[in-house]
Amino acid sequence: MLLSAALCAAQTQFPDTPAGHQAATWLEVFNRGDHDAYQGFLEKNYPSGMAFLERYARFRSMTGGFELKKVEESSATKLTALVQEKSSDQFARLAMEVEAGDPHHILKLDLNAIPRPAEFALPRLTQSELVEATRKEVEKQAAADKFSGAVLIAKDGKPVFAEAYGLADREHKTPNTLKTRFRIGSMNKMFTAVAILQLVQAGKIGLNDPLGKYLTDYPNKNVATKVTIHHLLTHTGGTGDFFGPDFDAHRLELRTLQDYVKLYGKRDLEFEPGSKWAYSNYGFLLLGVVIEKVSGQSYYDYVREHVYQPAGMTATASEPEDQPVADRSIGYTRQDDHTPWKPNTDTLPWRGTSAGGGYSTVEDLSRFATAIEQNKLLDAHYTELLTTGKPGTPDNSYAYGFGDAKINGMRCFGHGGGAPGMNGELSICPANGYVVAVLANLNPPAASRISDFITNRLPEK
Repeated sequence: MLLSAALCAAQTQFPDTPAGHQAATWLEVFNRGDHDAYQGFLEKNYPSGMAFLERYARFRSMTGGFELKKVEESSATKLTALVQEKSSDQFARLAMEVEAGDPHHILKLDLNAIPRPAEFALPRLTQSELVEATRKEVEKQAAADKFSGAVLIAKDGKPVFAEAYGLADREHKTPNTLKTRFRIGSMNKMFTAVAILQLVQAGKIGLNDPLGKYLTDYPNKNVATKVTIHHLLTHTGGTGDFFGPDFDAHRLELRTLQDYVKLYGKRDLEFEPGSKWAYSNYGFLLLGVVIEKVSGQSYYDYVREHVYQPAGMTATASEPEDQPVADRSIGYTRQDDHTPWKPNTDTLPWRGTSAGGGYSTVEDLSRFATAIEQNKLLDAHYTELLTTGKPGTPDNSYAYGFGDAKINGMRCFGHGGGAPGMNGELSICPANGYVVAVLANLNPPAASRISDFITNRLPEK
């Protein structure tokens, strides 16, 4: 018993080693939230870490600091440890290496988010306990100005918790409601993937066909001949992103999907298709172009008629930002807790695309989840193909436009979205019949933090 207690204590405090001392000091200074103190620590102990100093305030604000949970491995100059964000359930692995001689400068300091380890699994709650815990958590986050949005938990298609918090328009004091339309970022990818699979199910597209079969005039022949529809759906095509200096320079000129192809279509592959996984917004943009070519409709008309309408989604679309949209919230962004919120207007694309940027409500997302589970959009075979993680993706956890992962031991699939002033998550958990939809008009991880809190505690049945 005494040995067990001693071992437990050793695991939950840093060891008396050079690496342990540096790790303990780093954590204490990081958690203070004092920019000058953190800069001083880096200058003295980890000069190469100064490159990341500009991210400190935002990262510290997002995480709330860290708490040591367990030292996994330790030697005089190296250690790895598990830490948890103070403001969420998120775990990370801290890896540190220091010089062998005085003053033991830090050679490496890595901090990587990881799934919550099984040994720290959270207890599942009953439905009534979950509702009470969710309300308390969301109210706490909203009071701290870290959440503004809407939260919906449904069981077998029926809401058991549905509440809105904060302001859709801070200037005019307009409150968020369950009817508020929030920008959803990359969550559009789910709708795009459904549309592609509908055309596959209809025999109009082959998953292993090269892109060039449908985009016969695509400028880069390497991309056209090597990248398949499957590659695009799984982010294994090497097609890269479109965000960056070129996007910033042409943001308001990119008005159609073809405009993106004109700007980026000559670009070559970043890697051999199928050889690795790298999230590709441009890949999903290309899927939208394929939908237009094969269906003869604009991407927007196709998803409205074949995805939104059959699912009963009446508040979801991607109308241009310069058009008035009833109940559409303003997104708010800031650098850290010490700077004021400001509208995200100067970061928005002219219009959302097949890669992301549309808007929806938590009620519409719940309807979409129901339509998926009831095979209203695809038959059972293609629904399973759509939502089951594929080999070649990290831990086989990415399907076709849907993530597919175990959350506290329970399988859930869905997708998130995030950009300045917007964050959303949809989790569909078939084993227990729960669906969780969270949307926010603040920076990530405003919605992700709430979604994780809920899915980690969902009832088993």
